[in-house]
Amino acid sequence: MRIVIPFDREEVRVKFRFLNFVFFLVGDPKKNSMEHRLFNSVALINGSLNIIGSVFLPPSEYYLRILLLNSVSGVALLAMYYLSRVKSIYYSLYWPFNLTILMYLSSVWFLNGGSQGGNHYYFIPALVIATVLLRDQNVFLVYGLYALFTMTLYGLEYFYPNFIVQTNDTRELRYGDLAGNYLFVQILTGILIFIMARNLNVERGKSENLLRNILPETIADELKKNERVAPIRYENVSVLFTDMAGFTRISESMTPEELVGELDLFFKYFDRVTKRYGLEKIKTIGDSYMAAGGLPVPNSTHAVDAVLCGLEFQEFMLKNKIEREQAGLPSWSLRLGIHCGSVVAGVIGTEKFAYDIWGDTVNTASRMESSGLPGEVNISKQTYELVKDFFDCEPRGLVKAKNKGEIEMYLVKGIRPDLVDPGTKDTPSHSFWRLYSALEGQEKQEIS
Repeated sequence: MRIVIPFDREEVRVKFRFLNFVFFLVGDPKKNSMEHRLFNSVALINGSLNIIGSVFLPPSEYYLRILLLNSVSGVALLAMYYLSRVKSIYYSLYWPFNLTILMYLSSVWFLNGGSQGGNHYYFIPALVIATVLLRDQNVFLVYGLYALFTMTLYGLEYFYPNFIVQTNDTRELRYGDLAGNYLFVQILTGILIFIMARNLNVERGKSENLLRNILPETIADELKKNERVAPIRYENVSVLFTDMAGFTRISESMTPEELVGELDLFFKYFDRVTKRYGLEKIKTIGDSYMAAGGLPVPNSTHAVDAVLCGLEFQEFMLKNKIEREQAGLPSWSLRLGIHCGSVVAGVIGTEKFAYDIWGDTVNTASRMESSGLPGEVNISKQTYELVKDFFDCEPRGLVKAKNKGEIEMYLVKGIRPDLVDPGTKDTPSHSFWRLYSALEGQEKQEIS
């Protein structure tokens, strides 16, 4: 039974437009860091409020002073917002930004009854913002500066009370103003913490996705917990290598941009296919692509998965070759080799982590590729023994491989005819998947 969840398209459209508007004002989370977006938000909001506040100032003895203070600080903050949002300059504005806020709050302290007016509360969210925006600045210097300003203001208020402009508000209005300032700062600080928590989750998600794009999930989790990954030996995995035949000759007729674009097209497709068949991409080296099945989580279907993956690679490359030849462009052919055996896998070093595998199995798989035929899936005797019940294989006999002597090899011509869906050329039938499930069941029995 299919469950349909109704949704309001107009509501989704409105939310999308609202988010786009917010991203336009403060920056896109995908392109701007949390600190950058916070700087943009605070500079824009405070600058705008100071300018708007100048328009609606109530008449008073110090009207012109407050007007000048709000106007100058508002323009300064909006100028910083422009430089940060449009010119992407914000780290270098750290001290001008903080000093502008400190000077503004200090001036308001003198013009609005000092601590009796509740102005000291505003130093709390200002310090929170300054702390979040810290990067290369010294945290002790920042805290010391804010402490120096507040202690100086308290000292001046205590020893020179005449410096503070006292308002003529009644006792009720004074305490109402004090309570209002406290409540406003409490809400403002809560909103700041909420926004930062949400943004931290966004940043954490970006970091997690990036780490999992570099390392397998289990390896990434171990690295986060232990700050290192212990090498693991796998007794039986499948290693798949590919290489572009005639790469040097073809690349000479292409610009670097065209060459990289072609490889990017191929490798993006390879990434999708390896993921679909449960293989782990290990690395690319120039025009070579390397993946492995059966790790980091061992399984008993890795050889079949690797061959299915290889067949799909070659099918894609054949279609691309036909299209390019019809367009009169140089075409690519893929050599592909698979070998099964034991490897050691892990992460070594402390800089630019990369998951890799080592062992003679890797070397032999590389020889399967270099000794293979363009457009074919070349496998070793060990791989053949694991997949012969699934695929139609053509023996090549003993083939000389560099530094390996003669190795028995086979070409996989496709899925066995009795395991292909009737009316199709290469779609696995239910019989194929029953056989595949039997392999998975065998693995479960071995584990139990």
